[in-house]
Amino acid sequence: MKRLIFATVALAATLLASAAVANSIRIKDLVEFDGVRGNDLVGYGLVVGLNGTGDGIRNAPFTEDIMSNILENLGVNITGEQFRPKNVAAVFVTAELPPFSRAGSTIDVTVSAIGDASSLLGGTLIMTPMNAANGDIFAVAQGTVIAGGAAVEGDGAEVIQGVPTSGVIPSGARVEREIEFDFTTLTSIRLALRTPDFTTAQRIENAINRRYGRVVSRMLDSGTVVFDISAARDISPAHAVGKVENLTVEPQRKARVVVDQRSGTIVMGEEVRISRVAVSQGNLTLRIEEQPLVVQPNPFSEGEAIVVPRTDAAIEEEEGTGLAEIPDGTSLSEVIAGLNALGVAPRDMIDILKSIKAAGALHAEFIVR
Repeated sequence: MKRLIFATVALAATLLASAAVANSIRIKDLVEFDGVRGNDLVGYGLVVGLNGTGDGIRNAPFTEDIMSNILENLGVNITGEQFRPKNVAAVFVTAELPPFSRAGSTIDVTVSAIGDASSLLGGTLIMTPMNAANGDIFAVAQGTVIAGGAAVEGDGAEVIQGVPTSGVIPSGARVEREIEFDFTTLTSIRLALRTPDFTTAQRIENAINRRYGRVVSRMLDSGTVVFDISAARDISPAHAVGKVENLTVEPQRKARVVVDQRSGTIVMGEEVRISRVAVSQGNLTLRIEEQPLVVQPNPFSEGEAIVVPRTDAAIEEEEGTGLAEIPDGTSLSEVIAGLNALGVAPRDMIDILKSIKAAGALHAEFIVR
């Protein structure tokens, strides 16, 4: 009997520990380390080799300008020449320079048409400098564009799937310049929470202090925790951050209900609760049809045609759910079970949730997109 009790207690402790681990998230997935961030790059270039789907030069004169500049830089004199190619397109090239990127490494780039080109399929991006916000060049992009769509056109119809005017070039840009940032000189670093919350910030502070056995971190506010690297006494700041970022904490989230009215999508957080409430729901349809009648005069007689209006109006009301009770929900599964008991469509459920929120029975932040 004692062995059975001990086994039951051990199993319960194991399940509780597994649940705690399952709900724990790594610190690196909850925060951004101050200074460890990427930088946005943008460039203006030319895609060539298109199969007649490029820019119309008359509609996009900037395409002719950049093409002329590229040819002149290559030693081709086109002064006074008239050319109307349909296999080129002016594009914007965008990318993100990851933190600590070194010269010679490659990054992915996105290419997007800015003229009236109908497709970038099969095109090749010509060498394009990519600038940061301060105007400095940090990378150069070039390569074959992989477009994410297809277009088929005939004399009387056209079918477009996806977005063929935008594409990517994997590893399409080479880093030419590094961002000056000496990480080894840091004595402290701030951890910025992606979702500010006082409880989560305090748990991160406690987890870091437990790891080192002394106070090396301090919560400043709901969105910031300061980690004292010098007090950690590690080999380097990189080693200290490497130890901290994989520590796990259980984040505290706000209760939220997010709905998308366009698609009828409803997303609820685990913390959502509903108080005991009664709901009645039904659908009301207004139908108006216009069927005008045209009265013509007799042949070879004087007179004119008269349009007699004919309107058919009706109000139809579907049978509703009656007055249904939703009991107190102490867990997400109970809340879902109570709402599903109404047996309504997702779009009707959005209206019901709005009404429950207005009645003060929905204890969560209601977000409509």
